[in-house]
Amino acid sequence: MARLLALPGARYDYRVERNLPAPARDGAILVTDHYAPVTDQPRGTVLVRTPYGRGFPGDVEARVYAGHGYHVVLQSCRGTFGSTGDFYPMANEADDAQDAVAWLRTQPWFDGRLATAGGSYVGWTQWALLMDPPPELRTCLIAVAPHNMHEAVYGAGAFQLGDFLHWAAMMINQERFTGLRAVARALTMKRRLAPVFDALPLADAADAATGHRAQWLREWLTTPDSNDLIWTRLNLDEALQRANIPVRLTAGWQDLFLDQTLHQYQSLRARGVDLSLTVGPWTHDELARKGMGHVLRGNLEWLETHLADEAPEHPRSVPPVEVYVTGQGAWRHLAQWPPEGGETVHYLQPGGKLLADKPSGGAPSTYVYDPVNPTPTLGGPLLTLDSGSKDNAKLESRSDVLTFTTDPLTAPLEIMGTPVVELAHTRSNPHADVFVRLCDVDLDGVSRNFAEGFLRLDPSSPRDQVQTVRVRLDACAHEVKAGHQIRLLISGGSHPRYARNEGTGELPGAGTELRPCTHTIHHDSGAVSRVILPTPSG
Repeated sequence: MARLLALPGARYDYRVERNLPAPARDGAILVTDHYAPVTDQPRGTVLVRTPYGRGFPGDVEARVYAGHGYHVVLQSCRGTFGSTGDFYPMANEADDAQDAVAWLRTQPWFDGRLATAGGSYVGWTQWALLMDPPPELRTCLIAVAPHNMHEAVYGAGAFQLGDFLHWAAMMINQERFTGLRAVARALTMKRRLAPVFDALPLADAADAATGHRAQWLREWLTTPDSNDLIWTRLNLDEALQRANIPVRLTAGWQDLFLDQTLHQYQSLRARGVDLSLTVGPWTHDELARKGMGHVLRGNLEWLETHLADEAPEHPRSVPPVEVYVTGQGAWRHLAQWPPEGGETVHYLQPGGKLLADKPSGGAPSTYVYDPVNPTPTLGGPLLTLDSGSKDNAKLESRSDVLTFTTDPLTAPLEIMGTPVVELAHTRSNPHADVFVRLCDVDLDGVSRNFAEGFLRLDPSSPRDQVQTVRVRLDACAHEVKAGHQIRLLISGGSHPRYARNEGTGELPGAGTELRPCTHTIHHDSGAVSRVILPTPSG
């Protein structure tokens, strides 16, 4: 596996002690495996706490670190894979992480040097520990992980249905279906859940689809208020103010938690924390496949410096930020993210044009969003296997999608930062959403997405007055080559990534009726719509 991932060769043999009982404060037992390097000079301990089991492929990272001289503790979160107690996502990880460290202190091989590592939910367990950083903790390796679950689930205003229903269905069955059976279920999950996405009322259908064994899914779906206790206990914002140790952050441009990773970076950087950031051309799922070799090579170097207190075997003198520039196909090293620069503005025009000049007049563009036949999700930053950059022809051919396209570019254009779309907008129904997507149209006319954004509109804003709707898209580092075109897609939703707006104002998950909405995009001298693209200087 190390050769496949192009990793440095293992230095040490190691042995594995399995199924060790680590007690939690409430009497629960957290089942733990210990990977012990065969050496009288170990390099510290790496803690990995996971709800996904302790076997392959989840143990690959543990084996890599153990082979480089680190003790590794791989622990199952409560209620999963032999650990006792009830599993409620994220809610118990702060206490359980502290109890895991307390157990480590009783182990004769623990020398007081501690790091944490892992991605996604495993990254959440690290932020949970950082709510009260133990004195032994020297560094954290956090990949594609949220720290605020309300933002992850409701950040754009609508419940992220496709991802979290899929995740709930996986979690309740992950110990029942393993190996090839698990792979087969993952490949057919979207088809099996499709009837649920279109059912009314949604909460009842989702509850039934998960066998009434994921009460937390119903709670999340029906509770949009961030101040509710359901969400306040899943908010680790304070960890960003309490972390004072070196942190290595990793993300992907097509990862659904990208925005949170970049927020973590900005918060820690503002406080002067020793920090590195890697953002690669990966979806959430791809990080563990296509990105693993790149990430683990960087992790090993980071651990040498920040846990083992050794000079790296192959030191690199590079700035703290590395990003992969999609479209160009190359890594770029930066002093900070986003890089300093300016902006390039394109204006929406009649006839579906996207030009540098402001419009002088013309009739507005309209489309009808019908929740009976909602605009479908096509790729993008998802948890599921059908994520990422796709050919957008099927979306662009729909009557409920508007497109605005530039002329072919005469020179390459680098876009680095967070694009913004401002729409002069009116609507027939107060309950409405706006989805926008930027695509790179190649010389063959194939249009592929590289950034998108979504906003659930405030129903109290006037419908009969033109409002400026401002949508922040995903951050990106993308080069549009000379001869290519930039295309903006606009629709009233992206289903089932976001739960469709039923158009009635009923509470999430409870609606039983569907009402359409006519959207009007204005693009004339008195009501300007535009795309603002961040461009690096130099």
